[in-house]
Amino acid sequence: MQHEEDFDANLAGEDGHNDEARSRWFKRIKKGILTSTAEKKETPDGLWIKCPSCKYTCTVLELKENLFVCPKCNYHHRIGSQEYFDILFDNQQYEELFANIRSVDFLNFNDLKPYQKRLEEAYRKTGLNDSISVAAGKVNNHALVVCCMDFNFIGGSLGSVMGEKIAKAVDHCLQHRFPLLIISKSGGARMMESAFSLMQLAKTSGKLSQLSDARIPYISLCTDPTYGGTTASFAMLGDINIGEPGAMIGFAGPRVIKETIKKDLPPGFQSSEFLMDHGFLDIIVPRKELKEKIATLLALFES
Repeated sequence: MQHEEDFDANLAGEDGHNDEARSRWFKRIKKGILTSTAEKKETPDGLWIKCPSCKYTCTVLELKENLFVCPKCNYHHRIGSQEYFDILFDNQQYEELFANIRSVDFLNFNDLKPYQKRLEEAYRKTGLNDSISVAAGKVNNHALVVCCMDFNFIGGSLGSVMGEKIAKAVDHCLQHRFPLLIISKSGGARMMESAFSLMQLAKTSGKLSQLSDARIPYISLCTDPTYGGTTASFAMLGDINIGEPGAMIGFAGPRVIKETIKKDLPPGFQSSEFLMDHGFLDIIVPRKELKEKIATLLALFES
């Protein structure tokens, strides 16, 4: 009973009179200390990040310094166009092209919410004008035009604006004889634009054939995830098809395929390593080696 009283007294900040209390490392001097909710300090959102693969936790700054690759298991976190541009272009210097093109809800499409409302929310949340950005700059002093998708903008979906931006990027490459790199990160065609989104498969494939006829290099980089219409068109039409480690690449998802064929899928199905083994990719390049590998390919094409 006495022990319980001493314990309660210590919790309340009362001085202990026994030897055990005197030998403690610290004791509460003042009783009744209260901190208002307004004065409490909260940990800022986004300060720490946990790897979805190995559960390793590190700071966002540490992950950024490692090019958003997990320091422990080499898992490649999804990043956007701005991060890829900063990784690839010399001194992070580049010119963004065709940034003013935006989608239009010409079908007045409605599902759970109007398409126009989805677009406005995506503009506000991401600060982007569509699911793809185009930039021109130098990679180890080699000129390059890069089209890069942003998965945060309606799942990196392929719509009319993406098709138009890729077409304009090809025209820019034809005019200046610059090589083209497309970084794919997409869930597929944008259903809110119906058949107009599917027309972009033929449009982009046709434009890329002009690059081929002009003997201008086109490199495709497939990142996680690359699905649907992108895989069915420009993502697999590169003179060199590259994959990031662990990227999921395919047309339909594994669940849909499994339910269709009624069979279990092999281990690692649709991963970049699986596609590499089966001849769909030419090379897998870790993000830390991406700039040097692209520069090497450009030098080989120039020679």
